[in-house]
Amino acid sequence: MKRQFWNWVRNEDGIRTLTIDGVIAEESWFDDDVTPRLFREQLNAGTGDIVIYVNSPGGDCVAASQIYTMLMEYKGRVTVKIDGIAASAASVIAMAGTEVLMSPTSLLMIHNPLTVAIGDSEEMQKAIAMLGEVKESIISAYELKTGMSRLKLSNLMNAETWMNAQKAIELGFADGILTRETGVPDGVLINSYQFSRRAVTNSLLSKLTKTEPKYPAEPLLQRLNLLKK
Repeated sequence: MKRQFWNWVRNEDGIRTLTIDGVIAEESWFDDDVTPRLFREQLNAGTGDIVIYVNSPGGDCVAASQIYTMLMEYKGRVTVKIDGIAASAASVIAMAGTEVLMSPTSLLMIHNPLTVAIGDSEEMQKAIAMLGEVKESIISAYELKTGMSRLKLSNLMNAETWMNAQKAIELGFADGILTRETGVPDGVLINSYQFSRRAVTNSLLSKLTKTEPKYPAEPLLQRLNLLKK
């Protein structure tokens, strides 16, 4: 049996809880009938509301798409709680929540889909076209949740956008912030921010190219490479 990136438990209140932790389908999913069927069987093994904790850097977009669809079709209420990070493909799964809640310290990240392609120019063009279709499908999930325009969502993905809980709520990716059940008020405020990794990198590169090197013996290329680490 391949290592699962998910786990089901039933809490004291009888509510089923699913944890999605780590890379999504790191070992197997695509062209594999067993793993998707197992996830579906476990999801539909019970009824009623479910809670999903997400802490994942992302992974296989095909797996994320199927999980998203399964959760959207589930008859009960689906509450998604992002307790660490929901990045890339994991952010797509999170959009299936009837309600999406984020820890005050959690992050959500969206970006363009990635792939590896080998071949001639025709194969490269096919890969580019495929990525374009994958991006459009991902935008559909974000659009349904946020109500944002496809163009704005596309631009956020182009920039590889990171959001804290407050910014994710402002943009419609999340509905609320996780609070203690013992009475911490729902109106807890945190500083709102989002940032584009690409924009930050480009800004730094621009400053480097416009400034005389402080260390003449250090090649500019070497300095640029350090920024990528």
